[in-house]
Amino acid sequence: MMDFILLGCSDTPNLQWTLFVIFLLIYLTILVCNSIIILITKIDPSLHTPMYFFLGNFSFLEICYVTVTIPRMLVDLMTKKRRISLLACATQMCFILMLGGTECLLLTVMAYDRYVAICNPLHYSLVMNHKVCIQLVAASWISTIPVVIGQTWQIFSLSFCASHTINHFFCDVPPILKLACGDTFVNEVAVYVATVVFIMVPFLLIVVSYGKIICNILKLSSARGRSKAFSTCSSHLTVVVLFYGTATISYLQPKPNQSEGMEKLISLFYTVFIPTLNPIIYTLRNKDIMTALKKLLALGTSS
Repeated sequence: MMDFILLGCSDTPNLQWTLFVIFLLIYLTILVCNSIIILITKIDPSLHTPMYFFLGNFSFLEICYVTVTIPRMLVDLMTKKRRISLLACATQMCFILMLGGTECLLLTVMAYDRYVAICNPLHYSLVMNHKVCIQLVAASWISTIPVVIGQTWQIFSLSFCASHTINHFFCDVPPILKLACGDTFVNEVAVYVATVVFIMVPFLLIVVSYGKIICNILKLSSARGRSKAFSTCSSHLTVVVLFYGTATISYLQPKPNQSEGMEKLISLFYTVFIPTLNPIIYTLRNKDIMTALKKLLALGTSS
């Protein structure tokens, strides 16, 4: 057993407390905004549909996702110790990969839901019944677990060289592999395979779903109908582009081309900044959510 040292986002002492305040505000924003989405999708009867059932689960996933990284970052910024044990590092990596893979699959499920709703509306309630929705969410959570545990065990079974300094703010795969002694070719191939299975394949399924959705929308004779159909998909599509774009760059970029500074910046985007934007994207671009939110605020004001 040994310890690693996480260098974090910045080595400048004057920036430590500034970063602490920024990340604390970001974390609280993510917790509050996603908790509100979960609450209104539970208590508002008009939002008891598959689309908002998946959105509620996605918001819960986002809370779990940022909780794996940001609290640890805050502790490191406050105490300046930055030491993390091998077991804690492996656990953090395992949860990051598991929750990231689950997010990819859940975004694919949400795209499939929109496909059925727009392209096969007469059978929507039959195809996307409550039992099917629960099964799809459960499959998204469970299917990543064995692969991620196996990959984490494989990485942390390697021998590490004299330097145990991780030039990152959490235990991610690329910076850990850089510390390993000997040949890491098998591990890098495993990372590429997992990335293709859990990022590229779901992304292609989303692209196919939205290709069919767009073709179907363009066939609608009513301009209002087209606008309404596009509005139900635009939020999800924006989140997909942001998340998949940064995650793909991080895990599929060739190792020699990876700049450590750029690597940390990209990781910050898909682990911190994008989860901050997601609830804002879903609320501001969704009339049903905004209406339910106004009802909740009116109820709170009147009581």
